[in-house]
Amino acid sequence: YAMLLSLIFLIVLVAAVVGFVFRHEIKTNFDCNLDLALKDYNVTGDRHSEAVDTIQRTLHCCGVQNYSDWERTEYFTQRGIPRSCCKSQDDCSEEDLKDLSKAKLKVFVDGCFFLVMSTMESKMSVVAGISFGIACFQLVGIILACCLSQYITNNQYEMV
Repeated sequence: YAMLLSLIFLIVLVAAVVGFVFRHEIKTNFDCNLDLALKDYNVTGDRHSEAVDTIQRTLHCCGVQNYSDWERTEYFTQRGIPRSCCKSQDDCSEEDLKDLSKAKLKVFVDGCFFLVMSTMESKMSVVAGISFGIACFQLVGIILACCLSQYITNNQYEMV
């Protein structure tokens, strides 16, 4: 049992170190993937398009850096900016979404990349604290399992 807990503890420790060391690559990959998701955005509702819509609705943002990122997409030439960028769904017409100057007043102007990264960084201290707490419990479990094993071994020799 102590060996199993030690193995899990080492795996979690390695994952934390790798996440900390490669955090800049994570940001770069997220930026590239969000940009690709915008370029491949369509109305068929694939999972990438749904993810973009969810991020934009939840964080009140639009595009990668700002709302004008949609201008470089194929979706914009057909339908304009997606409705998930609208501040109010009732006040967003398709005509407004096809014109960037009108859309600026109707959609969220901030980009999603900065908001996602700032949200992740603000939650990292909570995640780190919880992880540290779990690691402490694992270490206590490892120590208690070793003590129990030692106690059982000592008692068997006394009985003989």
